[in-house]
Amino acid sequence: MLKLIRSEIALILGLLLTVLFYGPWSFLFSDGFTMPLYLVLFAVLFAVMLLLSFAAVRHADHLAVLLGEPYGTLILTLAVITIEVALISAIMLGGEANPTLARDTMMAVLMIVLNGVVGLVLVVGGFYHREQEFNLHGARAFLTVLVTLATMTLILPNFTRSTPDPSLNRIQAEWFAAITIALYVTFLAIQTMRHRSFFVQPGPEGTGEDGHHKVTGSRSVPFHAVLLVLTLVPAVLLSKKLAIVLEFGVQSWQLPVSIAGVIIACLVLAPEALAALSAARQNFLQRAVNICLGSALATIGLTVPAALAISVFANHPLRLGLSDTDMTLLVLTMFVSGLTFGGVRTNMLQGAVHLVIFAVYIVLIFNP
Repeated sequence: MLKLIRSEIALILGLLLTVLFYGPWSFLFSDGFTMPLYLVLFAVLFAVMLLLSFAAVRHADHLAVLLGEPYGTLILTLAVITIEVALISAIMLGGEANPTLARDTMMAVLMIVLNGVVGLVLVVGGFYHREQEFNLHGARAFLTVLVTLATMTLILPNFTRSTPDPSLNRIQAEWFAAITIALYVTFLAIQTMRHRSFFVQPGPEGTGEDGHHKVTGSRSVPFHAVLLVLTLVPAVLLSKKLAIVLEFGVQSWQLPVSIAGVIIACLVLAPEALAALSAARQNFLQRAVNICLGSALATIGLTVPAALAISVFANHPLRLGLSDTDMTLLVLTMFVSGLTFGGVRTNMLQGAVHLVIFAVYIVLIFNP
Protein backbone atom coordinates (compact mmCIF):
# COMPACT_ATOMS: atom_id res chain seq x y z
CA MET A 1 0.00 0.00 0.00
CA LEU A 2 2.83 2.38 0.94
CA LYS A 3 4.56 1.60 -2.36
CA LEU A 4 1.38 2.46 -4.27
CA ILE A 5 1.04 5.77 -2.40
CA ARG A 6 4.64 6.70 -3.25
CA SER A 7 4.17 5.83 -6.91
CA GLU A 8 0.97 7.93 -7.12
CA ILE A 9 2.25 10.96 -5.21
CA ALA A 10 1.54 13.19 -8.25
CA LEU A 11 -2.12 12.15 -8.25
CA ILE A 12 -2.40 12.76 -4.49
CA LEU A 13 -0.81 16.22 -4.78
CA GLY A 14 -3.01 17.06 -7.75
CA LEU A 15 -6.21 16.07 -5.98
CA LEU A 16 -5.18 17.93 -2.81
CA LEU A 17 -4.33 21.08 -4.72
CA THR A 18 -7.58 20.86 -6.67
CA VAL A 19 -9.63 20.63 -3.47
CA LEU A 20 -7.76 23.58 -1.92
CA PHE A 21 -7.83 25.86 -4.98
CA TYR A 22 -11.51 25.20 -5.66
CA GLY A 23 -12.39 25.30 -1.95
CA PRO A 24 -10.85 27.27 0.94
CA TRP A 25 -8.04 28.82 -1.17
CA SER A 26 -10.17 29.87 -4.13
CA PHE A 27 -9.95 33.52 -2.98
CA LEU A 28 -6.30 33.55 -4.12
CA PHE A 29 -7.50 33.75 -7.74
CA SER A 30 -10.34 36.23 -7.27
CA ASP A 31 -8.32 39.47 -7.36
CA GLY A 32 -5.01 40.65 -8.77
CA PHE A 33 -1.81 38.98 -7.64
CA THR A 34 1.08 40.45 -5.72
CA MET A 35 4.37 39.49 -7.33
CA PRO A 36 5.47 37.02 -4.58
CA LEU A 37 2.05 35.32 -4.64
CA TYR A 38 2.10 35.18 -8.45
CA LEU A 39 5.53 33.52 -8.55
CA VAL A 40 4.56 30.97 -5.89
CA LEU A 41 1.25 30.08 -7.56
CA PHE A 42 2.85 29.77 -10.99
CA ALA A 43 5.68 27.58 -9.69
CA VAL A 44 3.36 25.32 -7.69
CA LEU A 45 0.76 24.93 -10.45
CA PHE A 46 3.34 24.37 -13.18
CA ALA A 47 5.28 21.83 -11.08
CA VAL A 48 2.18 19.84 -10.05
CA MET A 49 0.75 19.80 -13.56
CA LEU A 50 4.12 18.68 -14.90
CA LEU A 51 4.15 15.85 -12.35
CA LEU A 52 0.63 14.90 -13.40
CA SER A 53 1.72 14.86 -17.04
CA PHE A 54 4.61 12.53 -16.22
CA ALA A 55 2.28 10.32 -14.19
CA ALA A 56 -0.09 10.12 -17.16
CA VAL A 57 2.82 9.14 -19.40
CA ARG A 58 3.89 6.43 -16.94
CA HIS A 59 0.47 4.80 -16.99
CA ALA A 60 0.34 5.17 -20.78
CA ASP A 61 3.70 3.39 -20.96
CA HIS A 62 2.34 0.52 -18.90
CA LEU A 63 -0.65 0.33 -21.22
CA ALA A 64 1.75 0.33 -24.17
CA VAL A 65 3.46 -2.74 -22.71
CA LEU A 66 0.15 -4.49 -22.12
CA LEU A 67 -1.58 -3.51 -25.36
CA GLY A 68 1.35 -3.13 -27.75
CA GLU A 69 1.89 -0.49 -30.41
CA PRO A 70 0.39 1.69 -31.76
CA TYR A 71 -2.17 1.72 -28.93
CA GLY A 72 0.41 2.72 -26.33
CA THR A 73 1.60 5.88 -28.05
CA LEU A 74 -1.96 6.68 -29.10
CA ILE A 75 -3.13 6.60 -25.47
CA LEU A 76 -0.11 8.68 -24.46
CA THR A 77 -0.83 11.28 -27.12
CA LEU A 78 -4.53 11.57 -26.32
CA ALA A 79 -3.74 11.90 -22.60
CA VAL A 80 -1.41 14.88 -22.95
CA ILE A 81 -3.47 16.56 -25.67
CA THR A 82 -6.43 16.43 -23.26
CA ILE A 83 -4.45 18.65 -20.89
CA GLU A 84 -3.53 21.00 -23.74
CA VAL A 85 -7.13 21.38 -24.91
CA ALA A 86 -8.25 21.97 -21.32
CA LEU A 87 -5.70 24.77 -20.88
CA ILE A 88 -6.62 26.45 -24.15
CA SER A 89 -10.34 26.19 -23.39
CA ALA A 90 -9.83 27.61 -19.89
CA ILE A 91 -7.98 30.65 -21.22
CA MET A 92 -10.46 31.20 -24.06
CA LEU A 93 -13.47 31.02 -21.74
CA GLY A 94 -12.01 33.07 -18.88
CA GLY A 95 -10.63 36.55 -18.62
CA GLU A 96 -10.06 38.77 -21.63
CA ALA A 97 -10.50 37.24 -25.06
CA ASN A 98 -7.25 36.02 -26.64
CA PRO A 99 -8.20 35.26 -30.26
CA THR A 100 -4.75 33.95 -31.23
CA LEU A 101 -4.10 31.60 -28.27
CA ALA A 102 -5.21 28.37 -29.98
CA ARG A 103 -3.26 29.29 -33.11
CA ASP A 104 -0.12 30.20 -31.15
CA THR A 105 -0.31 27.01 -29.08
CA MET A 106 -0.72 24.80 -32.14
CA MET A 107 2.18 26.58 -33.85
CA ALA A 108 4.32 26.16 -30.72
CA VAL A 109 3.49 22.46 -30.50
CA LEU A 110 4.32 21.92 -34.17
CA MET A 111 7.63 23.77 -33.90
CA ILE A 112 8.65 22.16 -30.62
CA VAL A 113 7.68 18.64 -31.73
CA LEU A 114 8.60 18.63 -35.43
CA ASN A 115 11.82 20.60 -34.99
CA GLY A 116 12.94 20.63 -31.34
CA VAL A 117 12.00 17.09 -30.27
CA VAL A 118 12.49 15.44 -33.67
CA GLY A 119 15.86 17.17 -33.98
CA LEU A 120 17.02 15.93 -30.57
CA VAL A 121 15.64 12.44 -31.27
CA LEU A 122 17.59 12.16 -34.53
CA VAL A 123 20.77 13.58 -33.01
CA VAL A 124 20.61 11.27 -29.98
CA GLY A 125 19.66 8.25 -32.09
CA GLY A 126 22.35 9.02 -34.64
CA PHE A 127 24.97 9.48 -31.93
CA TYR A 128 24.29 6.08 -30.38
CA HIS A 129 23.37 4.09 -33.51
CA ARG A 130 24.72 6.11 -36.51
CA GLU A 131 21.63 5.36 -38.65
CA GLN A 132 18.18 4.23 -37.53
CA GLU A 133 15.28 2.53 -39.28
CA PHE A 134 11.61 3.40 -39.10
CA ASN A 135 8.47 2.32 -40.94
CA LEU A 136 8.19 4.53 -44.02
CA HIS A 137 4.48 3.74 -44.56
CA GLY A 138 3.59 5.00 -41.07
CA ALA A 139 5.61 8.22 -41.37
CA ARG A 140 4.04 8.98 -44.75
CA ALA A 141 0.55 8.40 -43.35
CA PHE A 142 1.25 10.80 -40.47
CA LEU A 143 2.70 13.51 -42.71
CA THR A 144 -0.01 13.26 -45.38
CA VAL A 145 -2.77 13.96 -42.85
CA LEU A 146 -0.69 16.44 -40.84
CA VAL A 147 0.25 18.60 -43.85
CA THR A 148 -3.37 18.63 -45.04
CA LEU A 149 -4.86 19.64 -41.68
CA ALA A 150 -2.12 22.17 -40.86
CA THR A 151 -2.52 23.88 -44.24
CA MET A 152 -6.32 23.86 -44.05
CA THR A 153 -6.52 25.27 -40.50
CA LEU A 154 -3.43 27.48 -40.08
CA ILE A 155 -2.70 28.80 -43.59
CA LEU A 156 -5.96 28.77 -45.58
CA PRO A 157 -7.82 31.21 -43.21
CA ASN A 158 -5.37 33.90 -44.35
CA PHE A 159 -6.81 33.69 -47.86
CA THR A 160 -10.55 33.36 -47.25
CA ARG A 161 -12.59 36.46 -48.08
CA SER A 162 -15.71 36.05 -45.96
CA THR A 163 -14.09 37.74 -42.92
CA PRO A 164 -11.82 40.80 -42.74
CA ASP A 165 -9.20 39.05 -40.59
CA PRO A 166 -7.57 35.57 -40.66
CA SER A 167 -10.60 33.89 -39.10
CA LEU A 168 -13.51 31.75 -40.25
CA ASN A 169 -17.21 32.57 -40.39
CA ARG A 170 -19.72 30.29 -38.72
CA ILE A 171 -20.38 28.05 -41.73
CA GLN A 172 -16.66 27.65 -42.43
CA ALA A 173 -15.92 26.98 -38.75
CA GLU A 174 -18.56 24.25 -38.52
CA TRP A 175 -17.42 22.55 -41.71
CA PHE A 176 -13.71 22.82 -40.88
CA ALA A 177 -14.34 21.32 -37.43
CA ALA A 178 -16.36 18.44 -38.89
CA ILE A 179 -13.82 17.75 -41.64
CA THR A 180 -10.91 17.85 -39.18
CA ILE A 181 -12.58 15.37 -36.82
CA ALA A 182 -13.61 13.09 -39.71
CA LEU A 183 -10.09 12.96 -41.15
CA TYR A 184 -8.48 12.42 -37.75
CA VAL A 185 -10.91 9.61 -36.88
CA THR A 186 -10.22 8.03 -40.27
CA PHE A 187 -6.50 8.16 -39.54
CA LEU A 188 -7.02 6.55 -36.12
CA ALA A 189 -8.97 3.73 -37.75
CA ILE A 190 -6.10 3.16 -40.17
CA GLN A 191 -3.52 3.33 -37.37
CA THR A 192 -5.22 0.98 -34.94
CA MET A 193 -7.05 -1.47 -37.21
CA ARG A 194 -6.69 -1.71 -40.96
CA HIS A 195 -2.98 -0.85 -41.33
CA ARG A 196 -1.65 -1.26 -37.80
CA SER A 197 1.57 -2.79 -39.20
CA PHE A 198 2.50 0.61 -40.70
CA PHE A 199 3.20 1.94 -37.19
CA VAL A 200 5.30 -0.93 -35.82
CA GLN A 201 9.10 -0.92 -35.62
CA PRO A 202 10.55 -2.73 -38.67
CA GLY A 203 11.95 -6.13 -37.74
CA PRO A 204 12.96 -9.34 -39.47
CA GLU A 205 10.99 -10.34 -42.54
CA GLY A 206 7.31 -10.68 -41.77
CA THR A 207 7.63 -9.49 -38.22
CA GLY A 208 7.92 -6.29 -36.29
CA GLU A 209 8.90 -5.23 -32.81
CA ASP A 210 6.61 -3.10 -30.72
CA GLY A 211 9.43 -0.77 -29.82
CA HIS A 212 8.02 0.49 -26.54
CA HIS A 213 9.92 1.38 -23.40
CA LYS A 214 10.98 -1.38 -21.09
CA VAL A 215 8.63 -0.74 -18.19
CA THR A 216 8.65 -2.87 -15.05
CA GLY A 217 5.87 -3.33 -12.53
CA SER A 218 2.96 -3.29 -14.98
CA ARG A 219 -0.35 -4.38 -13.51
CA SER A 220 -3.65 -4.93 -15.32
CA VAL A 221 -5.07 -2.84 -18.15
CA PRO A 222 -8.09 -1.67 -16.05
CA PHE A 223 -5.76 -0.63 -13.19
CA HIS A 224 -3.60 1.64 -15.35
CA ALA A 225 -6.57 2.87 -17.41
CA VAL A 226 -8.46 3.98 -14.29
CA LEU A 227 -5.40 5.67 -12.78
CA LEU A 228 -4.69 7.39 -16.09
CA VAL A 229 -8.17 8.90 -16.11
CA LEU A 230 -7.92 9.85 -12.42
CA THR A 231 -4.59 11.56 -13.12
CA LEU A 232 -6.09 13.61 -15.93
CA VAL A 233 -9.00 14.88 -13.78
CA PRO A 234 -6.96 17.19 -11.49
CA ALA A 235 -4.76 18.18 -14.44
CA VAL A 236 -7.80 19.41 -16.36
CA LEU A 237 -9.30 21.18 -13.32
CA LEU A 238 -6.01 22.85 -12.37
CA SER A 239 -5.56 24.03 -15.96
CA LYS A 240 -8.24 26.68 -15.33
CA LYS A 241 -6.25 28.08 -12.40
CA LEU A 242 -2.99 28.01 -14.35
CA ALA A 243 -4.77 29.82 -17.20
CA ILE A 244 -5.64 32.69 -14.83
CA VAL A 245 -2.03 32.93 -13.67
CA LEU A 246 -0.63 32.77 -17.22
CA GLU A 247 -2.94 35.51 -18.47
CA PHE A 248 -1.96 37.80 -15.59
CA GLY A 249 1.76 37.23 -16.19
CA VAL A 250 1.61 37.92 -19.93
CA GLN A 251 -0.34 41.14 -19.39
CA SER A 252 1.69 42.38 -16.41
CA TRP A 253 5.11 41.80 -17.94
CA GLN A 254 4.01 42.72 -21.48
CA LEU A 255 5.39 39.49 -22.86
CA PRO A 256 4.79 38.39 -26.47
CA VAL A 257 1.25 37.04 -26.69
CA SER A 258 2.53 33.80 -28.24
CA ILE A 259 4.60 33.02 -25.11
CA ALA A 260 1.48 31.65 -23.40
CA GLY A 261 1.16 29.10 -26.19
CA VAL A 262 4.83 28.15 -25.82
CA ILE A 263 4.44 27.61 -22.05
CA ILE A 264 1.37 25.42 -22.59
CA ALA A 265 3.20 23.44 -25.28
CA CYS A 266 6.27 22.92 -23.08
CA LEU A 267 4.11 21.77 -20.17
CA VAL A 268 2.21 19.13 -22.10
CA LEU A 269 5.08 18.01 -24.34
CA ALA A 270 7.82 17.50 -21.73
CA PRO A 271 6.84 13.89 -20.87
CA GLU A 272 6.37 12.96 -24.53
CA ALA A 273 9.74 14.46 -25.43
CA LEU A 274 11.51 12.37 -22.79
CA ALA A 275 9.63 9.25 -23.92
CA ALA A 276 10.67 9.88 -27.54
CA LEU A 277 14.32 10.49 -26.60
CA SER A 278 14.40 7.31 -24.52
CA ALA A 279 12.93 5.32 -27.39
CA ALA A 280 15.50 6.71 -29.84
CA ARG A 281 18.36 5.84 -27.51
CA GLN A 282 17.04 2.26 -27.26
CA ASN A 283 17.01 2.17 -31.11
CA PHE A 284 13.21 2.10 -31.30
CA LEU A 285 12.90 5.03 -33.68
CA GLN A 286 9.40 4.02 -34.79
CA ARG A 287 8.03 4.63 -31.29
CA ALA A 288 9.71 8.05 -31.29
CA VAL A 289 8.16 8.77 -34.71
CA ASN A 290 4.74 7.64 -33.46
CA ILE A 291 5.05 9.93 -30.42
CA CYS A 292 6.32 13.02 -32.28
CA LEU A 293 4.18 12.91 -35.41
CA GLY A 294 1.20 11.56 -33.46
CA SER A 295 1.40 14.44 -30.99
CA ALA A 296 1.60 17.03 -33.77
CA LEU A 297 -1.33 15.46 -35.59
CA ALA A 298 -3.46 15.12 -32.45
CA THR A 299 -2.84 18.79 -31.65
CA ILE A 300 -4.42 19.82 -34.94
CA GLY A 301 -7.05 17.08 -34.96
CA LEU A 302 -8.36 17.78 -31.46
CA THR A 303 -7.45 21.40 -30.66
CA VAL A 304 -8.95 22.91 -33.82
CA PRO A 305 -12.46 21.41 -33.35
CA ALA A 306 -12.44 22.35 -29.64
CA ALA A 307 -11.36 25.93 -30.34
CA LEU A 308 -13.85 26.30 -33.19
CA ALA A 309 -16.66 24.95 -31.00
CA ILE A 310 -15.87 27.50 -28.29
CA SER A 311 -15.71 30.24 -30.91
CA VAL A 312 -19.08 29.30 -32.42
CA PHE A 313 -21.12 28.45 -29.33
CA ALA A 314 -19.55 30.88 -26.82
CA ASN A 315 -19.12 33.66 -29.38
CA HIS A 316 -15.40 34.06 -28.70
CA PRO A 317 -13.17 35.56 -31.39
CA LEU A 318 -10.72 33.09 -32.93
CA ARG A 319 -7.96 33.77 -35.43
CA LEU A 320 -6.36 30.69 -36.95
CA GLY A 321 -4.35 32.17 -39.82
CA LEU A 322 -0.62 32.45 -39.09
CA SER A 323 1.50 35.52 -39.63
CA ASP A 324 3.72 35.59 -42.72
CA THR A 325 6.79 34.69 -40.65
CA ASP A 326 5.16 31.73 -38.90
CA MET A 327 3.60 30.59 -42.16
CA THR A 328 7.04 30.51 -43.77
CA LEU A 329 8.47 28.50 -40.87
CA LEU A 330 5.56 26.05 -40.97
CA VAL A 331 5.92 25.45 -44.72
CA LEU A 332 9.69 25.00 -44.30
CA THR A 333 9.12 22.57 -41.43
CA MET A 334 6.66 20.48 -43.44
CA PHE A 335 9.02 20.40 -46.42
CA VAL A 336 12.03 19.38 -44.34
CA SER A 337 9.95 16.79 -42.44
CA GLY A 338 8.94 15.28 -45.76
CA LEU A 339 12.60 14.97 -46.72
CA THR A 340 13.60 13.60 -43.31
CA PHE A 341 10.95 10.90 -43.28
CA GLY A 342 11.06 10.30 -47.03
CA GLY A 343 13.58 7.47 -46.67
CA VAL A 344 13.83 4.52 -44.33
CA ARG A 345 16.92 5.64 -42.37
CA THR A 346 17.80 8.80 -40.46
CA ASN A 347 21.05 10.32 -39.21
CA MET A 348 22.40 13.19 -37.11
CA LEU A 349 22.57 15.69 -39.99
CA GLN A 350 18.82 15.65 -40.44
CA GLY A 351 18.41 16.26 -36.71
CA ALA A 352 20.77 19.24 -36.87
CA VAL A 353 18.67 20.83 -39.64
CA HIS A 354 15.49 20.52 -37.55
CA LEU A 355 17.22 22.05 -34.52
CA VAL A 356 18.35 25.04 -36.59
CA ILE A 357 14.74 25.72 -37.68
CA PHE A 358 13.64 25.45 -34.04
CA ALA A 359 16.32 27.95 -32.95
CA VAL A 360 15.09 30.42 -35.58
CA TYR A 361 11.52 30.04 -34.29
CA ILE A 362 12.58 30.82 -30.70
CA VAL A 363 14.57 33.90 -31.79
CA LEU A 364 11.63 35.26 -33.80
CA ILE A 365 9.24 34.95 -30.84
CA PHE A 366 11.17 37.62 -28.91
CA ASN A 367 12.59 39.56 -31.84
CA PRO A 368 10.16 39.31 -34.77
